[in-house]
Amino acid sequence: MRSTTGSARKRASAPKAPAALPASATLLADIIHWLDEAKAEEIVDIPLQGKSSLGDYMVVASGRTDRHVGAIADQLATKLKAAGVSPVRVEGMEACDWVLIDAGDIIVHVFRPEVRAFYNLEKMWQADLPGGESQH
Repeated sequence: MRSTTGSARKRASAPKAPAALPASATLLADIIHWLDEAKAEEIVDIPLQGKSSLGDYMVVASGRTDRHVGAIADQLATKLKAAGVSPVRVEGMEACDWVLIDAGDIIVHVFRPEVRAFYNLEKMWQADLPGGESQH
């Protein structure tokens, strides 16, 4: 889970209205929810803002079998399109070992567990990104 940091000091001034979340952060929450609904396992999000031109976030998740990976990817692509995300590009549905769903600012990788362990994207990106990842 994400940890938050902040000062324990209280200010005397009136509280400010909360800042609106960036669109990609809102979409990230939706994607994580939809992956959870599809019974994806070991969902991890990795912030990329300011670190890569690939997007704002990368999400890595697992499905139990190739059929489960395909079903997760298909459901996620359908939900993204219904939410108005366009274009949604999907790669890897032929084999369903590793399916990539490109939702613009958020890139989602859905793996079979042994393929995920082999490529170990989280470790590679965590090494490059101080503060690393959040697990859901």
